[in-house]
Amino acid sequence: MKVAAEGCNLLLLFITSYLSLISGLGVHSLSYDHSATTKFLSAVNTQTYWCCHCFENNQCLAEPRRAQYGGGIIVNPGFDHNIEGWTVFGKGAIKERISNGGNRFIVAHNRTHPLDSFSQKVQLKKGMLYTFSAWLQVSEGSDTVSVMFKTKGSKMVRGGQVIAKHGCWTLLKGGIAANFSSPVEILFESKNSNAEIWADNISLQPFNKKQWRSLQDASIERVRKRKVRFQISHVNETALIGAKVITRPIKLNFPFGCGMNHHILTNKDYQSWFVSRFKFTTFTNEMKWYSTEKKQGEENYTIADAMLKFTKENGISVRGHNIFWDNPKLQPEWVKNLSPEKLGEAAAERMKSVVSRYKGELIAWDVMNENLHFHFYEDKFGENASAAAYATAYELDQEPKLFLNEFNTIEYSGDEASSPAKYIKKLQEILSFPGVSGMSAAIGLQGHFASGQPNLAYMRSGLDLLATTGLPIWLTEASVDPQPSQAEYLEEILREAYSHPAVEGIIMFSGPAQAGFNATTLADETFKNTPAGDVVDKLIQEWGTRPNIATADNRGIVDISLHHGDYDVTVTHPLIHSPITLNLCVKKDFSLETIHVKMRA
Repeated sequence: MKVAAEGCNLLLLFITSYLSLISGLGVHSLSYDHSATTKFLSAVNTQTYWCCHCFENNQCLAEPRRAQYGGGIIVNPGFDHNIEGWTVFGKGAIKERISNGGNRFIVAHNRTHPLDSFSQKVQLKKGMLYTFSAWLQVSEGSDTVSVMFKTKGSKMVRGGQVIAKHGCWTLLKGGIAANFSSPVEILFESKNSNAEIWADNISLQPFNKKQWRSLQDASIERVRKRKVRFQISHVNETALIGAKVITRPIKLNFPFGCGMNHHILTNKDYQSWFVSRFKFTTFTNEMKWYSTEKKQGEENYTIADAMLKFTKENGISVRGHNIFWDNPKLQPEWVKNLSPEKLGEAAAERMKSVVSRYKGELIAWDVMNENLHFHFYEDKFGENASAAAYATAYELDQEPKLFLNEFNTIEYSGDEASSPAKYIKKLQEILSFPGVSGMSAAIGLQGHFASGQPNLAYMRSGLDLLATTGLPIWLTEASVDPQPSQAEYLEEILREAYSHPAVEGIIMFSGPAQAGFNATTLADETFKNTPAGDVVDKLIQEWGTRPNIATADNRGIVDISLHHGDYDVTVTHPLIHSPITLNLCVKKDFSLETIHVKMRA
C-alpha cells in the first residue's frame, strides 16, 4: 500500500488497531464487502456464455486494491509502517519491498518449507465469524497460496486459498468461524518453497451472529424482494383509509426444492408431503448410469420415466443428475473393466441415450459429476474428457443449464482439490474447449455439510469468488449431517445461500424417513416434522408463500415488500361490497410504480 507519510508514530498505529478490536466492527458494523475481483462481463451475455479470456485478464491486477474493512483487526495491513506487527514464521526471512509505483508490501524470502512466511497474532472470540482477505503474488510462475490459522495446540486450519501468479496481484478471500476464544497466528502456505510470497492489504474482519443475520436479512430484502405501492381510492378520488390489500403468491421465482427418489411412485403420503412444499427437484439416483443400465446394452428408464411423469403432472421442474460420474468406484460394474476403446463407445451411447431421451424435459444437467476430486474419464481419454462431455451434451440439447457439480467448495476450507480457485480454473478449461460457445454453463455446489459449526465466513467468501464468473450458482444437494444442532445449522446454511446475490437456486438432498432419507431427515416415519423439517417449512413460509394482508394509511396508500413472483391481489374495504382483484408480477427489475386501485360503492 502507498504510504502517505513516513515515520508515523508506531504507538498511534497500535492504539488505532486496539480501538478497532475492542469496538468490534466500528463503521463497518452494518456492511459486508462482496467484492472479489474486477467485474469482467460488461460486454458478454452472462446468461448464455462465459468469457474465459475476459476473466483471465481481470482477476489478476497490476496493483492491489485497498484492504477490505481498512484491515479490520490486522495491525499494519497495508505495510505503511514497514513490517511492524509482522514476524517471521518458520525459517527464511521477511522484509518490506516497494514497487516502481511506490506500493509497499511484505515479502517472505529464503524459504525452505511450505509454511515459511510472515505471520501476525490476533485474538479470536468464540461465536464470532471472521472474514479474511489479502492480495498475493509469488516471485515466479504460479502456485496455490493458502492462508492458515495456527490455533492453540499448533493445529493448522486452512482459511482459504488462491492461485497466485508472478507479475500481478490476486485476491485471496476466505474466513474462519471461531468455536473457541484464544489467540491464533495468521500465516501463509505455498508448497513451492523456492518462490517468494508477496502480500499486501491484508484484512481480518469480525462479525457477531446478530450482525451476520442482519446482513443476510438486508441482502434478502435487496436481492430477493421488491417494494410495491398501492394507492386505494374511491372513483371520486377520495382516499379509502383502512382498505385491505391481500397478496396471495401463485408462483415464486426462486427455485427452492428437494431431492426425490423412487419411493415417490408408491407412497401416497410421500407424494402429498412433497407436492405441498416443492416445485423443483433432482432425482437422487434414478437417472444415473448405474441405475439405467445395470447390464451392458440393457437400458431401463422405467423408474426415471415414471418419476418424470409424476413431476410433470404436478408442475415440478427437474434437474438431470447425472450423465457421468468421474468417481471410478461409482461406475456401472460392467464399465469398470472396459478397454478405453470399448469405454468410449459405451460412453458415447450413454450420452446420446439419456440426453436425447429427456431433451426438452429438464432445466439442467450435471454433466460430469465431481470432476475436481476424481478423474476416471480423464485417465482413460485425456485431460479434455470432461470438456468434451460438456460439448457433446450441449450439441444434443441446447436448452438445459450444464453444471459442474462438486462438493467441499463452500463446505470445507481444508479440501484443496475443490477450492473456489480450483473450481474456477476447471471452468476455464471446460469453457475454452471447442464446441461450447453459447453453452449455458452453471456452477453446482453440492453443499454437504459435515458435523460441527458451518464456516459461514468461508462459505460467503467462496460464493463471492465464484460470483465473479457471472454464472448462475446453485446449491444442488444441500444437507447437514445428523447432530444435536442439525436444524440450527441447516437454517444458517440455507439463509446464507438464499441471501447471497449470486445464488439462483437451492435443492436439498433431504426428505422423509419413509423414503430412506436418514441423514437430513425432514419428516419421521409418521410424516411428522423433525426439527430440520420445521426449519424448512418456516423458511418456505418466510420466503414468500404465506399470504400478506396490509392496511391503507390515511392517504389510502399501502406499501408492501414482496418476494419475486406472481401474485393474486384482492383489495377490500368495509364500506364497499365488491372487492377488486388483479394479478401482479414482481420481478428482479421491477420498478417502484404506484398501482392505482379505484373502488366503486
